Amino acid sequence: MPDELCHPYSKFSDWKFKLFRVRSMEKAPLPSEPPSEKEAQMRVDVQGDARGLPGSVMKLCLGGKSKENVEGAGRRVDLKLQEIDTHMNHLRSLCRLCGMILRKAKGPEHEVQGNLDDSSKCALRRMGCKASSWSEVILKVFKVDVSGDMETIHPSMFCHRCWTVAMRGGGFCSFTRTRVPVWKPHTSHCLLCFPKRLILQRRGRKRSKPLRSAHCLPKRTKRDSSTPTGGNRVWRQTTDNPEAFGLRAWVKPAAQKTLWVKNITRCQKDHLSYRLLPGDLPKDFVNGVTCQVCEHLLSDPVQSPCLHLFCRTCIQKYSQSLGPQCPSCGILFNPCDLTSPAKAFLSVLNSLPLVCPREGCGEWVRLDSFGDHCLNHCLETNDDEGQGNSEQNLDGYLPVNKGGRPRQHLLSLTRRAQKHRLRELKNQVKAFADKEEGGDVKAVCLTLFLLALRAGNEHRQADELEAMMQGRGLGLHPAVCLAIRVNTFLSCSQYHKMYRTVKATSGRQIFQPLHTLRTAEKELLPGFHQFEWQPALKNVSTSWDVGIIDGLSGWTVSVDDIPADTISRRFRYDVALVSALKDLEEDIMEGLRERGLDDSTCTSGFTVVIKESCDGMGDVSEKHGGGPAVPEKAVRFSFTVMSITVQAEGEEEAVTIFQEQKPNSELSCRPLCLMFVDESDHEMLTAILGPVVAERRAMKESRLILSIGGLLRSFRFYFRGTGYDEKMVREMEGLEASGSTYVCTLCDSTRAEASQNMVLHSITRSHEENLERYEIWRTNPFSESADELRDRVKGVSAKPFMETQATLDALHCDIGNATEFYKIFQDEIGEMYLKNNPTREERRRWRSALDKQLRKMVKLKPVMRMNGNYARRLMTREAVEVVCELVPSEERRKALRELMELYIQMKPVWRSTCPARDCPDQLCRYSFNSQRFAELLSTTFKYRYDGKITNYLHKTLAHVPEIVERDGSIGAWASEGNESGNKLFRRFRKMNARQSKTFELEDILKHHWLYTSKYLQKFMEAHKNSPKALQATINPEECSDDLDMADIPDF
Repeated sequence: MPDELCHPYSKFSDWKFKLFRVRSMEKAPLPSEPPSEKEAQMRVDVQGDARGLPGSVMKLCLGGKSKENVEGAGRRVDLKLQEIDTHMNHLRSLCRLCGMILRKAKGPEHEVQGNLDDSSKCALRRMGCKASSWSEVILKVFKVDVSGDMETIHPSMFCHRCWTVAMRGGGFCSFTRTRVPVWKPHTSHCLLCFPKRLILQRRGRKRSKPLRSAHCLPKRTKRDSSTPTGGNRVWRQTTDNPEAFGLRAWVKPAAQKTLWVKNITRCQKDHLSYRLLPGDLPKDFVNGVTCQVCEHLLSDPVQSPCLHLFCRTCIQKYSQSLGPQCPSCGILFNPCDLTSPAKAFLSVLNSLPLVCPREGCGEWVRLDSFGDHCLNHCLETNDDEGQGNSEQNLDGYLPVNKGGRPRQHLLSLTRRAQKHRLRELKNQVKAFADKEEGGDVKAVCLTLFLLALRAGNEHRQADELEAMMQGRGLGLHPAVCLAIRVNTFLSCSQYHKMYRTVKATSGRQIFQPLHTLRTAEKELLPGFHQFEWQPALKNVSTSWDVGIIDGLSGWTVSVDDIPADTISRRFRYDVALVSALKDLEEDIMEGLRERGLDDSTCTSGFTVVIKESCDGMGDVSEKHGGGPAVPEKAVRFSFTVMSITVQAEGEEEAVTIFQEQKPNSELSCRPLCLMFVDESDHEMLTAILGPVVAERRAMKESRLILSIGGLLRSFRFYFRGTGYDEKMVREMEGLEASGSTYVCTLCDSTRAEASQNMVLHSITRSHEENLERYEIWRTNPFSESADELRDRVKGVSAKPFMETQATLDALHCDIGNATEFYKIFQDEIGEMYLKNNPTREERRRWRSALDKQLRKMVKLKPVMRMNGNYARRLMTREAVEVVCELVPSEERRKALRELMELYIQMKPVWRSTCPARDCPDQLCRYSFNSQRFAELLSTTFKYRYDGKITNYLHKTLAHVPEIVERDGSIGAWASEGNESGNKLFRRFRKMNARQSKTFELEDILKHHWLYTSKYLQKFMEAHKNSPKALQATINPEECSDDLDMADIPDF
């Protein structure tokens, strides 16, 4: 049995269909024979009580014909159209809001899309509702948006009971629980056409009364009247039982199909009939200029891939109802594949001659000017009756008129025709504006429009227009609201409270509700954009719609089955990189335009350099929340897109199209992973960051294919792990702690060697060498003692699990050197060079004197632990002069000043983003200054640096020139952005305080990502005057007079 004849009662239907078809095969007519009159009367209408049967499909069998005979040549019936027609007839009998049958609700019916009648409008106006259509009332009362309803899916009427509910609520709310059903498109298992359960069938209905003449018929006649199967068994139609009571005459399949299609398209009043063409045109030519759906003359024609022509609106409604297939040949196609026909065909179509249907005219008019011709007939007629008759005859041939004839007619014209039609009015308005308003034509036109809206009682639109004219705007963009919420650290409840307050105060919706913000943030978070890797990443899923995942995904692989006592949440590395690149899409395209590069020269792909940062955040304990016991310390892993370059054809060097201008800002440091872990816990850190390392290693060997600027482009990534402090580098590279004999993470020198030779060292360590040394440490192939083995591996005591770049962190270098200078100041105040072993009390007294002096003279409050802000203020000439007031010896004061002066000259070299551009003189003198600095330490301050030196001081003197020569900069690759992001962690945690630490961590990660979005930062930059504009919007009277509204951006 064909698929379209199947229904839920499959076994019983198969048996009944076969038995019924065998009994009726003898009297089935041939396909070429027309149906007889008796047989035509036996066609049962597929409406009303036919809901329990499988609808129109089983009715094909009731006439004793097979499906093949019915769908013969010239009589093919589209079963899908018939089912849609039956489904729409069922919808017309139901209420849109409650789903009840309309005739059961006593009272008139109302159109869902119609305007309010006078009585309802007056009643609602008394209760304060200013709605003008039922769709607005339904949206407020029943919380259902009916503006996008379709006739093939939703009923077009609602019952009187729902009208009563709306009126009782005053057009604002509902005092009864009306459950609005979910209307779905028609399917083969539609509950309206084929109820699955008996309770869904019409229960409780009265039995239909028998026909008046049925008692006089014999039993056989009564039985045959219910199931007519032969041509001789006919129910006679009499005056007592007219044809419209239960039966209808036979209609040709082609005509029936046309009726079904017209019920779907409903374009009879909008499109012109082909009968207006001259009668002597060939039939094939007429078929070529008519729509294959509605059989009217083509209006806004489109062409399918199979070269058939349709009206644009007709094929759209047809595809929405019956699926995207060609009505002529049945070939499936995508609605996006519809194209405009050739210009030669359009010129022929517009030049078709049409006969004017007006009596007494009979003029031949071109198709493109037929609407203007009909409109001229209406304007020339002054008699009301004649005008009414002419309008009645010409309604089907005028342009679509939804907003008033004059206004719609002007909008339907071209710009040139509009200027020609309104030239006199434009000259009058310009003359008035020059005379009265100083030539401000725009203000005059807007005022006229405002007065027209007020006269039509359209006060809501008038208020919005008046607000726009006064510069207050209509409402903020959802992205602006999201940026305001994230940058001001507002929780959901705080933002919702502000939204309600502003709306109640100003009377307009300036801020957007929370659900629109959630929709806007989906496009900015990772997991929204599609991408592909070529070749596919090893051991990484190919799915792209991945959001926040559990950071412990690699726990069982890395460590034995030990329960994890921590919580971690992260993005997948490749998905986060894709979201970051899409966020920079405008900057990339702008860079290509500035460099004059087109798509044909960028075939080699783009190169993206990523800076990685990781650091512990110390104590992050909070009093709120519950859940499992987790460490009170947290670690944050992040990355920054430093630069994007492209190798253009014919160019030797790569062209930089994007360069991060603020690489050390928290706005450019994007979070990737958050975890409650102590950074000293090597095993836990290895287990959590292990999957991140695996994803990074896989991305190095593949290319990303991503759509940028509407074209698929390839990207390769280079990762540089430079944003780590000394402690984190030693953890990741498996080195001993900071107090180890091996002082440096860049070279193999010991602390004694570094103090004897402070300048002449080179970078020797690497990640691969550390791995080899760890294998030697683990296996001890030479059977050496512990000291000998330790000396051979140069301080490697654990397995390195993440590759870091051999460099110097500028921020922690400042902090470490400032700590050392702070101790030098104490020793010089107490004349440590004259004493061997000072007591603890003396050292405490020196420190107290230094803190008092700095607080009194420089306003520098003492801190428990050195930080970046304290270090920047301490390492200045002003601070050293204040300290020199406490140093007794003039010689020591001179040495201190020289030491600080040398440090101030060397500092810009490792702090600058580009030292060759920003401080070329200091870069050239760095080697000389470092040598002089080392001489002072080894001579004047020998008491402190005899056989020992600090880690950062050693790197500052020995390795800075080599790193700058290799990388071009040290300051650009620092961890300062990640350190600033650590401060944001605590603010976002207070903003998203929840009982569950797991969900709290997800909210922090999500909002921190949004905080670093370039897209939202551009909105905040464009609306930096939003507070002033907001104050002017809420309360214009309180706004100061000197506030220039022209300077406030329009929202």
